[in-house]
Amino acid sequence: MNSERLYYADAYLRTFEAEVVERLDYHGQAAVVLDRSAFYPEGGGQPSDRGLLNQTRVIDVIERERDGAVLHVLEAPLAGPLTADRVVGTIDGARRFDLMQQHTGQHILSEAFIQTANALTVSFHLNPDPDEGALTIDLNTTKLSPAQIDRAEDAANQIVWENRPVSARFVTNEELAALPLRRPPKVDTSIRVVEIQDFDWSACGGTHVARTGEVGLIKIVKVERRGNESRIEFRCGGRALSDYRRKHAVVGKAAADLTIGFWELDQAIGRMQADAKALRKQLADAEARLQQYEAQDLIAAARLHGDFRLIAQTWLNRDAAYLKRMAQLLTARPKTIAILGATGASCALVFARSKDLSFDLAIHLKDVAAQLGAKGGGSPDFAQAGGPAVNEEQLKAAIDQAAEQLVAAR
Repeated sequence: MNSERLYYADAYLRTFEAEVVERLDYHGQAAVVLDRSAFYPEGGGQPSDRGLLNQTRVIDVIERERDGAVLHVLEAPLAGPLTADRVVGTIDGARRFDLMQQHTGQHILSEAFIQTANALTVSFHLNPDPDEGALTIDLNTTKLSPAQIDRAEDAANQIVWENRPVSARFVTNEELAALPLRRPPKVDTSIRVVEIQDFDWSACGGTHVARTGEVGLIKIVKVERRGNESRIEFRCGGRALSDYRRKHAVVGKAAADLTIGFWELDQAIGRMQADAKALRKQLADAEARLQQYEAQDLIAAARLHGDFRLIAQTWLNRDAAYLKRMAQLLTARPKTIAILGATGASCALVFARSKDLSFDLAIHLKDVAAQLGAKGGGSPDFAQAGGPAVNEEQLKAAIDQAAEQLVAAR
């Protein structure tokens, strides 16, 4: 039951008539097989088409592995008899053309990387959502310089601007042997070759534009290393325009907010980063001085319990680094124990003592951490833990209880 695939002959076909030859359930959704269809089923890196059969929305299109039939997965069952039902199919033209632009652009860019950098495409991913826009190829190298990236992009766009014909046909084994395919075909029968005139020949079952000029533009937007490969993210046609429009709006607003020309943004950002770094250092120095004063106040107010001083204190919206610094300041004094806690976005505990005492604070911290759902540990003289946020009263009660147990254990 190999449905006739009308998009092979005409990728621009948007409406067609067909006969329903099978109705079935596909993972809980109604589905039909037609004797002929212009709907492209997902495959070869290209997402499937969307559209309507009569007035019923097609939500997925899949090639059935066992017989090559095209399954049209529907939002709801089609009305009518079980067989010999005539339907009118309507393809979502905007989605189809977007996918055609991206897929043809990928063929062009992949060949451009071969010719300019001897880099082969090993995989291809096309996100069906033009707003998200992710379109990537993975190349079999990590040694791509910025100049090589630019040369491949220039070469690809030159092919676009030359508006070369794009054609597709099924070939015989003899014809296939004579073609300079970019990579070997993944099938050994019914091999369809998409040709970009005098530039690229690829075995492909997807839909493509008729001339390279319809791709509009190919723009590389990101390059990143993935193991032994390089991932190239790019946009073609309408997606490239949308990407440029969004970035232009961001750049324009940033320049307007800073009352400078957009060409001055990099220098302005550099100045702001330097200023921010200097301010962060000034703030850190001021906080360190303030923390020293706070530590002095805590020591002065601390109660003596026999031969040691105990400081039990909690804070709101402080982090573990703050507690650690405070513990170091407090236990720099002899005969001092600091039982500290903070809560906010998370909970932090630090228990510390001066070296001239012998309490095992790791044991006491373990008990408090268990009460508060925190985890941690440490040595007898310094232990810390962290966990989910708790309310300030709950934290203070746990810290006070730990302080009482320490006093009782002296």
